[in-house]
Amino acid sequence: MKKLANIRNFSIVAHIDHGKSTLADRLIQLTNTVASRDMKEQILDSMDIERERGITIKANTVRLNYVSKSGEEYILNLIDTPGHVDFSYEVSRSMRAVEGSLLVVDASQGVEAQTLANVYTAIDADHEIITVLNKVDLPAADCKRVADQIEDVIGIDASGAVRISAKTGEGIEEVLETIVHTLPCPSGNRENPLKALLVDSWYDPYLGVVVMIRIKDGQLKKGDKILMMQTGATFSVDRIAVLRPQMENIESLGPGEIGVFTASIKQVRDTRVGDTITLDRDRCIEPLAGYKPSQPVVFCGLFPVDSSEFEVLRESIEKLALNDASFSFEIESSAALGFGFRCGFLGLLHLEVIRDRIEREYNIELITTAPSVIYQIFKTDGSMIELHNPADMPEPVKIDHIKEPRIKATILVPDDFLGDVLKLCQDRRGIQIDLTYAGTRAMVVYDLPLNEVVFDFHDRLKSVTKGYASFDYQIMDYSQDQLVKMQILVNDEPVDALSTMVHRARAEVRGRLMCEKLKELIPQHMFKVPIQASIGGRIIARETISALRKDVTAKCYGGDMTRKRKLLDKQKAGKKRMRQFGKVEIPQEAFIKALKTND
Repeated sequence: MKKLANIRNFSIVAHIDHGKSTLADRLIQLTNTVASRDMKEQILDSMDIERERGITIKANTVRLNYVSKSGEEYILNLIDTPGHVDFSYEVSRSMRAVEGSLLVVDASQGVEAQTLANVYTAIDADHEIITVLNKVDLPAADCKRVADQIEDVIGIDASGAVRISAKTGEGIEEVLETIVHTLPCPSGNRENPLKALLVDSWYDPYLGVVVMIRIKDGQLKKGDKILMMQTGATFSVDRIAVLRPQMENIESLGPGEIGVFTASIKQVRDTRVGDTITLDRDRCIEPLAGYKPSQPVVFCGLFPVDSSEFEVLRESIEKLALNDASFSFEIESSAALGFGFRCGFLGLLHLEVIRDRIEREYNIELITTAPSVIYQIFKTDGSMIELHNPADMPEPVKIDHIKEPRIKATILVPDDFLGDVLKLCQDRRGIQIDLTYAGTRAMVVYDLPLNEVVFDFHDRLKSVTKGYASFDYQIMDYSQDQLVKMQILVNDEPVDALSTMVHRARAEVRGRLMCEKLKELIPQHMFKVPIQASIGGRIIARETISALRKDVTAKCYGGDMTRKRKLLDKQKAGKKRMRQFGKVEIPQEAFIKALKTND
């Protein structure tokens, strides 16, 4: 029986690339959780995409056994969280399952925007925070400056910050000692009815639905009949395990512990993240508070290239939504693309990751439509509708005004690049709210329209600041502006997937750029292909892809011009006919690349 006093639950939070996953590796190594022959870098990042991109996408859990210097045995449940702003929902969920956080800050880079965002999430969850300064082995490391910066910018005491190098393994034992002596132990009573929080779930092809829980009260044993309080579904528990990082079967889980179970759950929708699990015969009265639902900010359509794969796509999206609670979807149909799904994401990286996962894990080729945000359209009859897809926009005569979502963006940038950042925000219709300094770094707060940010703002920000700027945002409210729908016509046919909402003042520039981009991306055909951008019935930009030309006169030698002319006229008539019936092939990458403008 595990004593509550000897359990510690904590998460690791930090900005991207500050060394969260490497620190998790060292903690696993030092506690001998994984045999040295099985050890590899970023061991908790199990997905191919995570390993390729070098980022954490899913919050991953592992149980460690640690014997302290005083000889006490402790159980440590560690959750490694993502650092990117698009996966902030993963971070906030993980926080609710644990009592403390390790705040990792790079001793050479200092406090970044996401460090701020994550630490505030930890403070909201009422966490005890241990500050860890990583990468002290680097020549550019300045612990004193970074500790002062943590105190100035965040406002938490960093005088006792643990100094480590996760790469070399320096100071790792000190981190473990600080965890067991500083972090609070979990609360809970073994005798009370079972009350457990559903933290995460995923689909395993062999085991079915695997559910991760954090037990608050009571205990869960193998063979228990459990009840999901939100959905009302009951199941019998087949196996209980803890993650080390591989599953290790155990008999029961008690208060304060984090573990997983399988219960022959067939329906993916039965396991909602944030649900409370209790015993069917001995129920708890009050469910747990659960999680706030995530707010998707970017919407886009996912359609199968082969329309017969629609059902397979539905199944794969349901399984993914089980694994990623911040992703929402509903069925939609398009005249050009057939049936598909309108999906909501937390940002463009989130969109890319989900798309890659569907294509890889379920082997489905997808067409992705232009990402868009939710607009509020106020009609002349006084009603208001939410517009997810620009293709569904009502007639302009029926619209009174349009409101768009705006965000509050916090950008931390070295002083040298401040001018470029201000210009970029100004170009994207930003309104400056605040500008303060922390040492040599400026912290700029801007009010920006979300539709200007979702496409390539982050990429542009990184390129104008040579990668030194960090960016974080929160959704504010809606404001009125002069927005119009811009359509792209290819060969006189409107392409739904490329219609976007733009500001009237920037429509022409945007239209011209998109047409130029598409001209490069669409291959030549046997006939001329016009590409046009239009607002309402007015064409604002045009490019023409010239026809591929076969030399029909090559076989002529000698003779006069009339023979050649006859062949050329025949070719011309053929091309004209082709143009009438010709269908233009638009490659998949054109849909996303065309939207990334370099203005």
